[in-house]
Amino acid sequence: MINNKYTIATLGSHSALQILKGAKDEGFKTLVIALNKQISFYKQFSFIDEITGVNTFSEFPEIEKQLKDKKIIVIPHGSFVAYLGMKGNKKMTLPYFGNKKVLDFEFDRVKQGNWLKKAGINTPKEYKNIEDTKFPVIIKSFGAAGGKGYFLVNNKQDLTEKIKYFKDKQFIIQQYVVGVPLYIHYFYSPLTKKLEIMSMDRRYETNVDALGRIPFSVDPSYVVVGNSPLVLRESMLPEAYEMGEKVVKKSQELISPQGLFGPFCLETIITPDQKFYVIEISARIVAGTNLFIEGSPYTDLLYNEPMSTGRRIAREIKIAIKKNKLKKILD
Repeated sequence: MINNKYTIATLGSHSALQILKGAKDEGFKTLVIALNKQISFYKQFSFIDEITGVNTFSEFPEIEKQLKDKKIIVIPHGSFVAYLGMKGNKKMTLPYFGNKKVLDFEFDRVKQGNWLKKAGINTPKEYKNIEDTKFPVIIKSFGAAGGKGYFLVNNKQDLTEKIKYFKDKQFIIQQYVVGVPLYIHYFYSPLTKKLEIMSMDRRYETNVDALGRIPFSVDPSYVVVGNSPLVLRESMLPEAYEMGEKVVKKSQELISPQGLFGPFCLETIITPDQKFYVIEISARIVAGTNLFIEGSPYTDLLYNEPMSTGRRIAREIKIAIKKNKLKKILD
């Protein structure tokens, strides 16, 4: 098999198990770069062929040098930017599944907002200064951090205090939309030029999801600790699909001809009048897809076999190898 000449590698965090299980199911060799204190955990999984230990993920550039002579393909996930930083991701020289140019638009919330608006996507209002702000609002730091650096604010005094937390950090002030949070997982193939809805979830966040059980007042926290599955009513699916199409198409005009491809997620709020607001975009695999290692109700409609997002990535790489089009999907 041509596949087993290549090794799919990722950091031991976030969605690594799903990615590597999917890679092994598609016939690839697998490698995880894991923290030394977590090696015993990853050793239990037979689909992981090789484990490289590090004290911290910041050691990745040194590990990368050791892996250069192997046919490695790196699959990024949320922990890459969180632990390696934007510059670390861009400096990576190993073949990387995805378009690194999209990273700027995922990290920079102003660029991200412009992208969504130009795509014709409904988004919450953003405020530039305290005086014009209509409450409630949520303050968000730049970059992917699993809900860290988010603050819900109800008045001007509280907003002034919360802004001090950011100091030199970049942030946005965004209208707080009341409704049902829904995270839609997509996959866009540059080989077939087709978009797929893979699955959906909602996040369990501390302590905002426990406030109803707390008998005293606390500041809500949005740190993600888990996920639960959801399906969307079918009458709303066409709009969800169209939003994904619009985002991909605009990325090809705004970012680069290659645009956004592979897995991505639109983080939405659905209001009581069934209106979608897209609050963020994650331009890579999200942890909510871990719910669907054996597939979702939506992938069941598209495939006659278990298809996780991790396996769908590996399938795309396998097809690209067969068609001699790896350069089309690697950066």
